[in-house]
Amino acid sequence: MATAPLNYTPTAEPITHHVRARQILKSHPEVKRLMGRNAMTAVITAACVAAQVLVAWLLRGQAWYWSVLAAYAFGAFVCHTLFVIIHEATHNLVFKGQWANASVGIAANLPMVIPSAMSFRKFHLKHHSALGHFEHDADLPDHYEAELIRHYALGKMVWLFFFPVFQLVRTFRCKSVVPFDKYIAVNWLAQLAFNVAIWLWLGPVGFLYLFASFWFSVSLHPVGARWIQEHYLVLNEEQETTSYYGRLNGVHLNIGYHNEHHDLPGVPWNKLPELRKLAPEYYDTLEHHTSYTKVLLRFLFDQEISLYSRLVRGDFSKKKDRPRPVETVAAGE
Repeated sequence: MATAPLNYTPTAEPITHHVRARQILKSHPEVKRLMGRNAMTAVITAACVAAQVLVAWLLRGQAWYWSVLAAYAFGAFVCHTLFVIIHEATHNLVFKGQWANASVGIAANLPMVIPSAMSFRKFHLKHHSALGHFEHDADLPDHYEAELIRHYALGKMVWLFFFPVFQLVRTFRCKSVVPFDKYIAVNWLAQLAFNVAIWLWLGPVGFLYLFASFWFSVSLHPVGARWIQEHYLVLNEEQETTSYYGRLNGVHLNIGYHNEHHDLPGVPWNKLPELRKLAPEYYDTLEHHTSYTKVLLRFLFDQEISLYSRLVRGDFSKKKDRPRPVETVAAGE
């Protein structure tokens, strides 16, 4: 009978990526030349921002549902690329200076309506250094999420649709991350000015298009499946990170090369495929995805998968945060 985990899978192993990075650098020192920056990402940022504003302008005065449809069919894909750009800027992979990269991230954030680029930077860098540590990694779902949703398809649909809300609430768990700084302040001020300008210029329908594009890009949408693809134990119960080698990498700046990125986060998006080619013995043996749609459908309807399908590690300071013994529940119960 199919079973679904009732708790995270605890592991005492060190973070896989730190170990593999040392091995790759030792056996393939030539990968160091891949590390650097790609200023062309700033040009792509400008094009994506312009595209979103243009579509919002074209939708002004139309019925509200056209904004929602356009956001799902087109805007979510553009917004997802903007998220990838924020990710690149987070790792200082666009320009040399931190403020220069922050400026790119804040600019990419503008069509998303919700100021999140600089907050993402803080929590994402902690995600890299403390992958799987419950008290520090905001990518891990909270216990209340997993116990509320369980393994039911309808629950997973609701959870994924409201994923931005759940993700925000998780950040309060991570006490090791300072929640506010000057970068976040600038992010909020720039976003507020942009939002007011868009509302006054394009009206509520244009504004709705931008907001819906943001929401679908991290929600119940094929590209929203990336949040499942990256670290959920869908293909292998022991592989904590899974890459995606599908067609949308061409649109979304190779964000699917997630194992490669975690191993060597100093490699910009355009060099990640080359990293895989230079070290095939480390990547060709790993399980990987080829379709976001398949990831989404399997996550939703495979009752062996729950929000507890994650690896956790580390010492937990509070008893309630410690992983309980791994249990399973019959999928039909």
